[in-house]
Amino acid sequence: MADPDMSLQSGGHDVELFVETPDYDLICTICHGVLRQQTCPCCRKPVNQSLIFVMFKLSKVIGRLKIKCKNKIRGCPHTLALSEQYCHSMSCLFQLIPCPYQGCRAQLLRRDLDAHARHCEHWSQPCHMGCGTVLSHRTQAKHNCYRQLRHEYEARQRNHRAIAAALRRKMRRMQSTMADMKRQIGLICESLEVMDELEEVEEEDLGQTSGSFSSSNSSS
Repeated sequence: MADPDMSLQSGGHDVELFVETPDYDLICTICHGVLRQQTCPCCRKPVNQSLIFVMFKLSKVIGRLKIKCKNKIRGCPHTLALSEQYCHSMSCLFQLIPCPYQGCRAQLLRRDLDAHARHCEHWSQPCHMGCGTVLSHRTQAKHNCYRQLRHEYEARQRNHRAIAAALRRKMRRMQSTMADMKRQIGLICESLEVMDELEEVEEEDLGQTSGSFSSSNSSS
């Protein structure tokens, strides 16, 4: 029997999926599967618009045909309408699916998921008490919500104290820098005052010198 998954990828539905052999008129003469094409299997052109209603009616008839679950080869005993195939595959206990836990590469039947989860080394989930801790099989048995929350609280307190201490150190550095700037500004101001005084003395000396020179010229 062909792999049932392959019948969904191209051509018509695999005839072997059906509980009873479909009517010959419903079988494609090109791919030998039960009709489901939206294009002509010969020329690949879209079906003529005037035939859409006929195709719809035909599709409904085919959709009601009973098929075996594609997972029959894995043990599924169910038969169902072709139109229900997708919905059934989403819940079929014999559907082969990957383990949902990150890092695990196991492929298993849906019915075996719970049993697999009990020993999967990649299993993890948040604590069911709501503390937010993600648990593994190794940590689940010794996990204590109160202790965990207390550790987290103490860690936050230490972090807050460290931040506060860093801010205080930064503030002291800023205060020291501001004090140095004030001292430098004071020294600059003192220097400017001294320079002003020197300029005044120089101007006075220059005025006296000019007066003496003028008197001397008048006497001669």
